[in-house]
Amino acid sequence: MRLALPLIASQVAQFAIGLTDAIMLGWYSLEAFAAQVLGGSFFFIFLLFGSGFAFALSPVVATAAAQDDQIQIRRSTRMSFWLVAMFAVLALPFLLFSEPILLLAGQKPQLAADADSYLKIMGISILPALFVMVTRSYLSSLEQAAIILYVTLGSVALNAGMNYLLIFGSFGFPELGLRGAAIASLGVNCFTFLFLAIYAVWKNPEHELFKRFWRPDWEALREIYALGWPIGVTVLAEVGLFTASSIMVGWVGVVELGAHGIALQIASLTFMFHLGLSQAVTVRSGANVGRNDWAAVRQVAKVALSISIGFSLFAISVFLLFPEALLKIFVSPSEPNLDELLRNGVILLYLAAIFQLTDGIQVIGTSLLRGLKDTRIPMVFATISYWGIGMTTAYTLGFIFDLGAQGVWWGLVTGLSASAVLMLTRFRLLLRQHPLA
Repeated sequence: MRLALPLIASQVAQFAIGLTDAIMLGWYSLEAFAAQVLGGSFFFIFLLFGSGFAFALSPVVATAAAQDDQIQIRRSTRMSFWLVAMFAVLALPFLLFSEPILLLAGQKPQLAADADSYLKIMGISILPALFVMVTRSYLSSLEQAAIILYVTLGSVALNAGMNYLLIFGSFGFPELGLRGAAIASLGVNCFTFLFLAIYAVWKNPEHELFKRFWRPDWEALREIYALGWPIGVTVLAEVGLFTASSIMVGWVGVVELGAHGIALQIASLTFMFHLGLSQAVTVRSGANVGRNDWAAVRQVAKVALSISIGFSLFAISVFLLFPEALLKIFVSPSEPNLDELLRNGVILLYLAAIFQLTDGIQVIGTSLLRGLKDTRIPMVFATISYWGIGMTTAYTLGFIFDLGAQGVWWGLVTGLSASAVLMLTRFRLLLRQHPLA
């Protein structure tokens, strides 16, 4: 928990940046909010796939730190920066010219056009955002997570202030609405990376992270790439299911998409607890593997799963007891479609309560495997769970059985549950290969 708490808090703070966008745009207009849900989901597909090369850094650095191999830490971190930079260059055209893709995905023309205007600005931030992910993985693997929290809290405040000025046109600034939120996010990502990079160089001068940065290290690059691309596919499989759910609910209607977006924001907020905890799990399990202490790896798993399940039970209680109060945070009381939005949103929050347990368990299981540098089999499991099971269920119930958004969310429930079972089963099988565990 000493390692996990600042990581959890920084994940919540990082999420609060997007949450601030959602709340402010929800108060600006339901149409702007729906476009941000769609455009933001599209952006995060690329961000999180590219982040696989940042997530791959954690077990490598944690293991190297446990073995006091400072050279390996420097080599791997530099090549992680290289890989995310190359990925950002490849992703940029899709982000800057997204409207045709969204139209092909069946989105309404106005919604696709609005999301495209958001992504033409937000897309540029893919490079600094990925650099932030690498720097966060580097610092957290060295158990220097407190600075991540402080910088992220500052970013939340900066984002909220810029949103207020640029979305609503306050204090003489132009009223830019959706584009104003994108400009604020771009500025925040640049600020966050700059600050974390300066801190990393100051705190760990022995690593010389950016000295002769242009020099390649092909062995380290291959290792990060080999670990990172399956992580990227694993994350993409899960996030892709949630993004596809936004696209499918967009087929139903704008109000339904608004309710879906709000419920998803709330469920994602509680997921940040499990995500921050899982990052600590990867570091701890990776370090214990470096010391060949498999009994400690098993203990990490027991403790992390207990904490995750306990928090899930708390979240379930909140979702079931206060659904309307949570939904009303995101929308103006004068919204003409308020009653319909609340009616749809309450049902979706009940479904979100159902998958709280399995969502936490699957990310802990995946992170335990990541600490063991086991990434390819989890990639296969994730693809089967989210697309073979979750996506099929979502489409079947949502549109063949005509349950709409509710059917789509049942797909989320089944996909996350399947992943939780498969990831924990894989981890238990790997533990049995080490008698000391």
